[in-house]
Amino acid sequence: MRRVAPTKPRRQPRRRTAAPPDQTKYSQGKFVPRNPEKYRGNLDKITFRSSWELEYNRFLDNNTSILEWSSEEIAIPYVKPTTKRVHRYFPDYWVKYRNKSGQIIQEIIEVKPAKEAYNAIFLIEHDFRVMPQSKSKNPKTRTYEQLTTLVNAAKWKAALDFCHKYGMKFRVVTEHQLFK
Repeated sequence: MRRVAPTKPRRQPRRRTAAPPDQTKYSQGKFVPRNPEKYRGNLDKITFRSSWELEYNRFLDNNTSILEWSSEEIAIPYVKPTTKRVHRYFPDYWVKYRNKSGQIIQEIIEVKPAKEAYNAIFLIEHDFRVMPQSKSKNPKTRTYEQLTTLVNAAKWKAALDFCHKYGMKFRVVTEHQLFK
């Protein structure tokens, strides 16, 4: 009879499981307002694509100065600079509110990280003649950032023109305004 030397038990490989839908890397989902009478649009289609948008949805829903609001309900045509074709831009929010002096204001609002917002705003302010410099050392990242800046600037320029035509304001809200 042969003797078998005892062996160490094999370590089981770690199982990788997908995160539950509510714990994905980025916060996304459907928003259910507490004040549905203020919302203009399809209540079943109120989505948020980031935790910042979720916070802003809550702000709009609960703020007593906000008279009406909607999320991604307005389509604004713009020419995408990378393809030279007409696309539709759906801004994050349309908001109607009463300001401190009692005036009723309508505004289109986009929620973006400051890093993306400032470059696109810079490009618009310089009539698309001066591209802001990317701080990224990776050429692929630098190209991606520049394309994102170009597309965002084209969308926001179209939104500014749309707002001017219809007597509204346009604003980009960053984390600096959200989390003051």
